[in-house]
Amino acid sequence: MMVRTTAYTHSESDHLQYGRQSAAGNTLQYGSQVRSAAADWSKYPLGTRFMIEGLPYEYVVDDYGSALVGTETIDIYKPEKGTMNQWGVRNVPIRVLEWGSFEQSRKILDERKNVRHADHVREMLREIEKKAASGQIPSSGSGSNA
Repeated sequence: MMVRTTAYTHSESDHLQYGRQSAAGNTLQYGSQVRSAAADWSKYPLGTRFMIEGLPYEYVVDDYGSALVGTETIDIYKPEKGTMNQWGVRNVPIRVLEWGSFEQSRKILDERKNVRHADHVREMLREIEKKAASGQIPSSGSGSNA
């Protein structure tokens, strides 16, 4: 499937307070095999694993961002502003290896829904709950293979 991608880094002004920590609580990854990505968790739930065709890396959705909510955009983590800017905006073909867990996404989002400036968290949570209520996703459980 074709997906719009952008890039982000931990040193951007809107990410400084989190440092290298992802929304899932782990350290943002930029390894030779596995790398972090951010997305709207109601579209690509926490733990979704995918590859961008033509690149040797596996990406794992372990972060989210307010600008991503309501979009299909995936934000690729880059450790430096230079590599972030080089990426820019790209429409790329991805292959989902495994869908993440809406239940795990829901648990984390539910814990954060009452935090100030958390409209994006509440919106993702609302969308996940709508999908669960309509039977589009299981009401509990983990991800599944693509």
